[in-house]
Amino acid sequence: MQSYFLNRKEAIKLRLESKKDLCREFARILGGSGSILDGVCLVQKFRNIAFTILGRRTNSPLVHPQFFTFEDLDRQGNALNLGETVLLQEEVNPLLTELRKRNLIVTAVHNHWLFEEPRAMYMHFESVEPPLDFARKVREAFRVLKK
Repeated sequence: MQSYFLNRKEAIKLRLESKKDLCREFARILGGSGSILDGVCLVQKFRNIAFTILGRRTNSPLVHPQFFTFEDLDRQGNALNLGETVLLQEEVNPLLTELRKRNLIVTAVHNHWLFEEPRAMYMHFESVEPPLDFARKVREAFRVLKK
């Protein structure tokens, strides 16, 4: 029987490659682009909504974001998962309902801007569970959003 031992550097590299693969799948499920920043998987995508602020059309990523992250996995495969999305005012209650149905915790609903049209609202949500479970729940809940 042959046994293999990894040195610390090899173990860290293996963990990083595993996290990269997990981040890639997390991003695929959510339909965004993923990267790892300071050990956190960040997935970004942007909604295509025609917003104006102060009467000026904006394409700023600060106005149109959908951001999702997960951090380190514990021994059970759970991670802290966080999400934020821009919403139209009429999408707030339907999305809130869908996220809560899936046991995701909605932590904030607020605005970022003044004098924008249409009204832009932002929702934050979180969970501790396997990241791919979180991603699937979010993808299902987001079906209530207008395209």
